[in-house]
Amino acid sequence: MRNALRTLKPARIATTGLTALGAAGIAATALAGTAHATQAPAKPAAKPAAIESAASTAQHVSMQAAHAKKAQKADDQQADGKYADNLDGWIREARAIMAKHDIPGSYDGIKRNIIRESAGDPNAINDWDINAKKGTPSKGLLQVIQPTFDRYHVEGTPNKLTDPVANIVAACNYAADRYGTMDNVDSAY
Repeated sequence: MRNALRTLKPARIATTGLTALGAAGIAATALAGTAHATQAPAKPAAKPAAIESAASTAQHVSMQAAHAKKAQKADDQQADGKYADNLDGWIREARAIMAKHDIPGSYDGIKRNIIRESAGDPNAINDWDINAKKGTPSKGLLQVIQPTFDRYHVEGTPNKLTDPVANIVAACNYAADRYGTMDNVDSAY
């Protein structure tokens, strides 16, 4: 085959000829140094793989977010109106009440703050901070003081500071007023 390549004479090949030659013919012509074909008309450029990958990832993330939002809404709407008597149930019930009153706050944002503030104990009391020293200790899942609870209490929840659902809803109502949403709270508030 090597000898055959050396004996090829230089020739001009039209672009349509390149197509007919196929891959083997193009390779042989290129090795002999005889390919002087004219360029084929430009095809639309393919999207670079990185752009296609980014677009695909963005679409996937968007679809996941929509699915999660739909699933969360379904989770928050209990068919029988009963919620588990635990942290998950309290958050879900609070979010259902918050939705009726247009109080923002995601499940994750609420839970993150509860874990930081009380480790999920609805009877937690802070008896050492400045509020406690002034006689109004922070209480409940989201460590709310009584004056704040009184001001931000939402009708339809028990009027008791340490009631888990009332505490969550009042704290989220306060956080919405002060920070836009409980999701924006990343430390004591």
